[in-house]
Amino acid sequence: MKWVEKKWVSVTLLWLAALCIWQLGAVIYGPDVIPGPWTTLLGGRELLEDGTLMQYIGISFYRVLVGWVLGSLIAIPVGLIIGKVNVIRIFAEPFLNFIRFIPPIAFITLFLVWFGIGEQSKIALIMYATFFIVVLNTLTGVMSVEDDKIRSAHSMGASEWQILLHVIVPATIPYIFTGVRLAMGTSYMAIIGAEMIASNEGVGYLIWNSRLFFRTDWIFVGLFCLGFMGFFTDRVFNWFGKKVLYRYGVVSVAAKRR
Repeated sequence: MKWVEKKWVSVTLLWLAALCIWQLGAVIYGPDVIPGPWTTLLGGRELLEDGTLMQYIGISFYRVLVGWVLGSLIAIPVGLIIGKVNVIRIFAEPFLNFIRFIPPIAFITLFLVWFGIGEQSKIALIMYATFFIVVLNTLTGVMSVEDDKIRSAHSMGASEWQILLHVIVPATIPYIFTGVRLAMGTSYMAIIGAEMIASNEGVGYLIWNSRLFFRTDWIFVGLFCLGFMGFFTDRVFNWFGKKVLYRYGVVSVAAKRR
């Protein structure tokens, strides 16, 4: 049974088993409740032919990418400052630990009032979903830097700015990478909620609007698109960490498994 342990064999068997279970559910409950793989494929082709699917994927991906990048760029320096400056950390840490338990979807109504129904409210929601995860991971990374390293840098005449750039930031990069990567998943969850409630385009809108036509096959198409979008962005980001940030202790998931 050694051949089963090969990755390509185990992954193929897993997907075949999932497809069989999926098709069995479609046979038992009917295509109106659980559309089978072929029915879902036909629904996806229908959406592709009229251009709706690719348009909605592009819109959702744009919103996630912009909000995720902006939220991370703001959160990283904020986390470094909070972790480095003790006075700021004393006041900021309780607030961060309080507000991070409020899910992004709870702010949808407020963001619509503050930013309107356009792109600003959805991008702001993604920024919120990203910000606190990245800040807390960055803060954890700064707090985990060994005091001996900082004292050694001080003894060699390094300034606080040099310590931040050459000691704290390199040691914190693995934590930042993990936080940004986790925030990516939260960003997809947030944008789907926003598009379901306050949008007339995007993958979330497709999933929500399909109920009006009782097109469960379109709902499945939207779910698979979300999975592939998340998988693709995660793989690209993981590759970036492996190729560019390996010197800072960032390794890919595959490398960790080996």
